[in-house]
Amino acid sequence: MEIHELTCIRCPIGCQLTVTVDGESVKVEGNNCPRGAEYGAKEVTNPTRTVTSSVRVRGGELPLVSVKTATDVPKDRIFAVMEEIHALTVDAPVHTGDVLIHSVAGTDSDVVATKTVM
Repeated sequence: MEIHELTCIRCPIGCQLTVTVDGESVKVEGNNCPRGAEYGAKEVTNPTRTVTSSVRVRGGELPLVSVKTATDVPKDRIFAVMEEIHALTVDAPVHTGDVLIHSVAGTDSDVVATKTVM
């Protein structure tokens, strides 16, 4: 049996969670809402994160455009995702929502622009 102590990040309350994993069984205690239970279970079995960063822009009014993954990526793939993002340079214009990298680092998520750079 494994016991994990976590602080929920799903809302500003920051519930102190105790997550017990016993084989296939996952029990979450300390949550004040269903989002906390979902977060606690997912965090100990399959942690994921949204990655935010910036990409170089060639010929734009700004030298960088902010980007993020369209969906969460597995936590163990974050460094690979960041390597691909940092290796990328795009030409202006870039529009909010443009997909700049499809299936980044072999994940199911794309990298999208979160700002328009003309």
